[in-house]
Amino acid sequence: MNEVPQWSLKGDWFDVCSCDIPCPCYFAQPPTGGSCEGTLVWHVREGRYGEVVLDGLNVLALGAFTGNIWAEGTKAAMGLFFDERADQRQREAIQTIFTGGAGGWPQGFAELIGEMRGVETAPIEFEVDEDLGRWSARVPGRVEARAEALAGPTSLPGQRVQVHNPAGSEVGPGAVAAQGVAVTDTAGALAFEWDRSGKSSTHMLFDWSGPDEP
Repeated sequence: MNEVPQWSLKGDWFDVCSCDIPCPCYFAQPPTGGSCEGTLVWHVREGRYGEVVLDGLNVLALGAFTGNIWAEGTKAAMGLFFDERADQRQREAIQTIFTGGAGGWPQGFAELIGEMRGVETAPIEFEVDEDLGRWSARVPGRVEARAEALAGPTSLPGQRVQVHNPAGSEVGPGAVAAQGVAVTDTAGALAFEWDRSGKSSTHMLFDWSGPDEP
């Protein structure tokens, strides 16, 4: 794909990570204990890359870094899974977007990656409750990430614990982050391995487009 067409993606993003609740990273602060590792998931509700329809496709990443990821010079190690249901044109399009080749917010996010540990296609299962009570993703036998919305003695029923305009939003400016608790967070793929629960999870919606205007 030599010439990038107009494109847009809208959908759900969430992570589960090793940080305490709330994860300092989405406040643009250093992670708990100085380092962070976890799973990041994108589900495209509506997407177009020129004439290529991307609705319903998923992307899942495993990543790790030390220090404040939003500070100059800090880079992450990452591995990527792309949805095996994509046909050739869809796969080329979504890989171009997520690896930064199509401009927009993903281009800047891709610049935070210092080491790519692998790129594979795989079945990626994704679920999210419409009321944001739960969200989850799974690459069978390799990655599982499940979270429940954070609640406490003073939270109102049916209303989520949210941060508006987070300072370190992984999906770009102006997001609304719903705070969750990871109930399952396991990985054994692409040179990453962990098994834990009870740590931070965050859900946000994303709305991207490109390429950037010259």
